[in-house]
Amino acid sequence: MKSLPIILGLFFVHPVILQAQNFFQKEIDLEAFVEELFPMQDSDIDYDDLYESLLQVHLNPINLQKATAEELHSLYSLSPIQIQAFIAYKNEHGPFLSLHELQAIPNWDLETIHKVLPFVTLSIPSQTQNASVLKRLMKGENGYLLFRHRRFWELRKGYSPPDTLKGGKPSSRYLGDPNDLYTRFRIFQAGDFSFGITADKDAGEPFTWRHDTRRYGFNFLSYHYTIYNRKRLKTLTLGDYQLQSGQGLVFGSGFSVGKGAETISTIRRSTLGVRPYTSVLESGFFRGMAATYKVRKWEITAMYSNAPRDANVQVEADSLDQADEYLSSLLLSGLHRTPHEISNKARAREINMGGSLHYQSLDNKFQLGTNHLFTQFSQPLIPRDRIYNRFEFRGKENHLHSLYFSYNRANHFIFGESALSGSGGMGLVLGTMSSLNPKLDFSAVWRKFDRNFHSFYGNAFSEGSRPINEEGFYFGIHYRPNQKINWSAYFDHFKFPWMRFRIHAPSSGREWLTKLSYKPDKKVSLFFQWREEIKSRNLISSDQNLPFYQLADGKRKNYVINLDYIPAQWWQVKSRVQFSTFNFNGQRTKGFAIAQDLHGVYGPFRFGGRMALFDTDDFENRQYIYEKNVLWAFSVPNYYGQGVRYYLLTQWKVNKNLSLWLRWAKTIYTDRETISSGLQEIDGNKITETTFQLRYLIK
Repeated sequence: MKSLPIILGLFFVHPVILQAQNFFQKEIDLEAFVEELFPMQDSDIDYDDLYESLLQVHLNPINLQKATAEELHSLYSLSPIQIQAFIAYKNEHGPFLSLHELQAIPNWDLETIHKVLPFVTLSIPSQTQNASVLKRLMKGENGYLLFRHRRFWELRKGYSPPDTLKGGKPSSRYLGDPNDLYTRFRIFQAGDFSFGITADKDAGEPFTWRHDTRRYGFNFLSYHYTIYNRKRLKTLTLGDYQLQSGQGLVFGSGFSVGKGAETISTIRRSTLGVRPYTSVLESGFFRGMAATYKVRKWEITAMYSNAPRDANVQVEADSLDQADEYLSSLLLSGLHRTPHEISNKARAREINMGGSLHYQSLDNKFQLGTNHLFTQFSQPLIPRDRIYNRFEFRGKENHLHSLYFSYNRANHFIFGESALSGSGGMGLVLGTMSSLNPKLDFSAVWRKFDRNFHSFYGNAFSEGSRPINEEGFYFGIHYRPNQKINWSAYFDHFKFPWMRFRIHAPSSGREWLTKLSYKPDKKVSLFFQWREEIKSRNLISSDQNLPFYQLADGKRKNYVINLDYIPAQWWQVKSRVQFSTFNFNGQRTKGFAIAQDLHGVYGPFRFGGRMALFDTDDFENRQYIYEKNVLWAFSVPNYYGQGVRYYLLTQWKVNKNLSLWLRWAKTIYTDRETISSGLQEIDGNKITETTFQLRYLIK
């Protein structure tokens, strides 16, 4: 009861603090989260998967009564000194009596508390753990049914009558309608169990029941049943799941980010273990069973997966005129709209077996663990013979092993992982995060991935989208001179020892970013951001004047000015200007986007909208700006060319159980008469999109 005087002080001595208790909301401020972690959106990042993984943390919040430094770090919102302050406070004052007590922790301001509140709880799991599966499902305290419809209304070529090709054969067209359908049912109790089914049909995919092509109504079905904390059994999951352990060299599925305006905590991966998979991406997950068993300070995780994979299958005749099948590539799009795309659906199977052994010291400051994964494909994987992929994985089986550690001393974290794949290639990550004082934090990470290091589920800190053929060093800093000003910056130097796609020689690059934020009061928030990236790339053919490939540096600069103004609690104004330039081989191009947002609340309604103008010289200067969308949906369109874009979003909370969303978005281009190409081509300069969503809460 050491916390009681502090609670009383918060209620009676500091009434001003209590006036802010209406800010203690449990909804994720996704826009602020995106601005912090993904300041420069990029097409290479799979935002849907990242957000789904973030949602898993939100729906399974951390119990602050038992929270460790590792769990707190996984939120990517706390500095080392804030994590250490939390642990010291809890050790001194005992269990928390209220979430308001977080305001008494040294170095925890209201902004920090707002960031972590959607992901934490003080509640104790329901007392139904000893009941039967059916009874626990029926007694589940949280559940929902969600349905979403999305459609682009202009006619794409893929939905038009087919043309007649040479020889009288009709051209390919989409077999389904343009409706994108998504539904999800889930019932869960944090710290107890989770059961869910997710179904998805992309635009152009037929709604059909065909066993021969493995299509059962919806094109994609995902399901899971997970239980937590059954004595020594920490987690048991059946169905679809992800696994995150160490620094992501072996098991890197789940929520993890890299370089962004948050320059400290995002460099390190957290060991989150087994998590249900609820995304509609048709790759990057395991399907089968996984369990984590805890004995004192040891955790043992075992997993098995047998999942179908989309693939290009080729046939090669051997000397005996017998045909052998092999996989030329694994397909990740998950689209099955045309006969050709459907023919690639589930053409291969992938078996994964492995697990991890994790040790955590009694004081929770030291962690040590190993990861192991064996992968087998139903047919050999043999990529096309190109010089840049000479060291890519080839074969039918791969195995991967790693050793990782993490050590926390005072306000300093040291972490690393070393992995070895079946080819003999190695991957290494070593880093540190430190708080030198309450105002200054810094981070550093070095990584090295051999050109023949093969990890199918790796997601380590890197410049490339995969941990392969890369070496680099990153340094980040974050300075808070006072509560109104924040400054963060990073510098990253990297090189690629072997060739890459469209880069026919070893190359290197560097990148830096700086962001300055100013918040004079609760109503106004302003930030300026400048990012510069230099990467080598091939010269065009006409400029190649030597008997070997020549590279030149492409320099990209991005600038952002953003202003948020909240004149009243019920409405908010947001203004944003983005500008970029790209220099390559003596030529300079540029682009910009201007966006004006308005969001508000009126009774049971929430509304918002944007008008954006954009003008870019080329694709290199495309502009990405996050847009608000319906609940649990992510939208980061790229603005390319010249034009204007609008969107309107409305939410109506009909009652405590039922909520409806409607979103309308339209882009009008002024520099073209057709949009996109191939079967996605639209004859015209306008594209209109609507999204309708319904959520019914089950209590």
